Amino acid sequence: MSLINICVSKSYFNPYVKYKICKKMRKFASKFFIKMNYDIIVIGSGPGGYVTAIRASQLGFKTAIVERENLGGICLNWGCIPTKALLKSAQVFKYINHAEDFGLNKVEASFEFPNVVARSRGVANKMSKGIEFLMKKNKIDVIFGNAKVLKGKKVAVKKDGKTPKYSANNIIMLLVLVLENCQIFLRMV
Repeated sequence: MSLINICVSKSYFNPYVKYKICKKMRKFASKFFIKMNYDIIVIGSGPGGYVTAIRASQLGFKTAIVERENLGGICLNWGCIPTKALLKSAQVFKYINHAEDFGLNKVEASFEFPNVVARSRGVANKMSKGIEFLMKKNKIDVIFGNAKVLKGKKVAVKKDGKTPKYSANNIIMLLVLVLENCQIFLRMV
């Protein structure tokens, strides 16, 4: 028997006290035991996913976003953004080495690769924190774990051996599919 059923079945309270206690128990139970029902669940928090979730929330839908690891997905955390940060460091290094081409006195440049990688990770982390702020600002629930779409408009999210289920009227999947042992051959025309 759940907390809500126990609360409702106690009939010796007067109606006002009963309502007040039941309301508090429902609030407590919803935080810890009962999984939420959403209008929209977005699976994947990459550039398409977090923008979709924000817009849905702005339109008044109760929204949740499911992400496996860090907000921003593969693009922001491991792909596009860190790569662009590495390329920018290489570009600055090239500019320094060709300072004379710009009318500047040449300076001997060197680099420490761990520092370049640390800068790249810092850029990605800063952007991920920005997305986290946008999720809070737009009142979007963030659920971390591996999502699996089930029958009946439900999503199971597996994390740390637990698999809670969430339901939604609409489920939007915006994923990057990583194909293992797959080679893509480009043909030069």
